[in-house]
Amino acid sequence: MFYKPEDGHGLPHNPFNAIVTPRPIGWISTRGTDGQDNIAPYSFFNAVAYVPPQVMFASTSAKDDRDGTKDSVANIRDTGFFCVNIVEYAMRDVMNQTSGPWDKDVDEFELAGIERAECETIPCARVANAPASLECKLTQLIKLPGETNYAVFGEVTGVHMRDDCLVDGMFDVTRFNPLTRLGYRDYAVIRDLFSLKRPGE
Repeated sequence: MFYKPEDGHGLPHNPFNAIVTPRPIGWISTRGTDGQDNIAPYSFFNAVAYVPPQVMFASTSAKDDRDGTKDSVANIRDTGFFCVNIVEYAMRDVMNQTSGPWDKDVDEFELAGIERAECETIPCARVANAPASLECKLTQLIKLPGETNYAVFGEVTGVHMRDDCLVDGMFDVTRFNPLTRLGYRDYAVIRDLFSLKRPGE
């Protein structure tokens, strides 16, 4: 099958998200200028550079109370800071609870019963027991084609790693099993690893 997105795919559901998989989930926590904390998951997320370390995520929908975007992007636009919390399999239901279209005045940490801690380098809350959290300062906020599409780029200014996830000096994902996003309503969990050496190594 071949289709042009501009012409439609003719399938019951859009296959695009199912093609680009698995995708890591960035559980983005922010704080508004009013001090209100927010946290929401984004599956258009990844690391993009080593030196300095940088990450990005994209937001593709909007809420009526946020001027063409969602709480996360609106807060970052106002403050210039955000934190990426890594989602483990054990927190799948809690993460999912924070994905709802809650009012901007709703504190998703309280709503989902998430223990929070203060970040070290930015004025923002993080998930206290996440396997890892990346404190970030905004470097670029880019309006993408499409009515509500934004890409957010940030430089990592602080890194938290849970002690039980460090094994022999390495961050071991098998200790917490990262949750990943597939297409439709599907997710996957990472449990099995293998290594490959690059040519010449």
